[in-house]
Amino acid sequence: MAFIEIRDLLKRFKKVVAVNHVNLEVQEGEMITLLGPSGCGKTTTLRCVAGLEKPEGGDIIIDGKSMLSDGFVHPSKRGIGMVFQNYSVWPHMKVFNNVAYGLKLQKVPAGKVRERTLESLAMVGLEGLEDRYPSQLSGGQQQRVALARALVRNPKVLLLDEPLSNLDAKLREKMRFEIKNLVKRMGMTAVYVTHDQAEAMVISDRIAVMDSGNIVQIGTAEEIYSKPANKFVADFIGIMNFMAGEIVPSPEGLDAACVRTDFSERVLCAANGAGSAAPGEKVSVSIRPEDVEVFPDPPPQKENVFKGTIAHKAFLGNFLFFFVKIDGTMIQAQVSSQLPQEEGEEVYIFLNPEKCIIL
Repeated sequence: MAFIEIRDLLKRFKKVVAVNHVNLEVQEGEMITLLGPSGCGKTTTLRCVAGLEKPEGGDIIIDGKSMLSDGFVHPSKRGIGMVFQNYSVWPHMKVFNNVAYGLKLQKVPAGKVRERTLESLAMVGLEGLEDRYPSQLSGGQQQRVALARALVRNPKVLLLDEPLSNLDAKLREKMRFEIKNLVKRMGMTAVYVTHDQAEAMVISDRIAVMDSGNIVQIGTAEEIYSKPANKFVADFIGIMNFMAGEIVPSPEGLDAACVRTDFSERVLCAANGAGSAAPGEKVSVSIRPEDVEVFPDPPPQKENVFKGTIAHKAFLGNFLFFFVKIDGTMIQAQVSSQLPQEEGEEVYIFLNPEKCIIL
């Protein structure tokens, strides 16, 4: 049985459905991320799990106990620790008291309070800073204080609501791994909320992608990236080329779908169940830039080779981005930084049918 079960969860704000009958299971010791754009319902879902919002329907079960059906369970009784986006540390309290506050409310003996508070600060790398005020700490250190405060009560579940969004890029990258390693080391069950796809892919065991109050796909980072369930997921996770077209009959003996696009009568697609599309159906041919192969001369492949012109070239260190224009259609390609072609030159691109997805 799952450690956290979200069953048919419904939450409205007046006429707006923020969480639309969501179902989700989180296994014990798993770190799952709710990922999506602003307004998709991910934070509201998390706040319902925390008890900070009361849903209109459904149930939330933590460690076998319902938080709703047998009466609303107060947040303090749910066995959770929560880390907020804006740190929420008290500026008038020193670091020690910020972390120890929850234990004091529980009337834990003073000796135990000190022992557990110092242990929590050591876990997050803040030993020796217990007598400082938050204003004397960096943003990353303040976020560690918030994390230590969530951990000090030994919660069953750790909830994190965009905890790194206020940090600079390099510190954010470092903290991703610190949080992931800490959660795994402690064997905690965690639900993480973010709109940052890279953050979700690094930190999660599984990702639940949300759109308009619904979970539209659940899977590992690899599954969601390589086999997106729909166009929204494909567009939100990474970079994707979309080429509008229409399914046309495939030549006999060809194990791939054929799509007529603005630049070709026949683009072959064999990936992600492409064969299920019916002739006449409007679709998008989708392919990642790193799967688009670029050649200065005609390549040996016979199918899915198209001639175009480099409209833009972007140098990004160890690789280049080419924007190749083919009869009005722009296709992005990630290529080796050694390719010497410049803007305005003609190239040939190969869209591997095994990498082309119909969405």
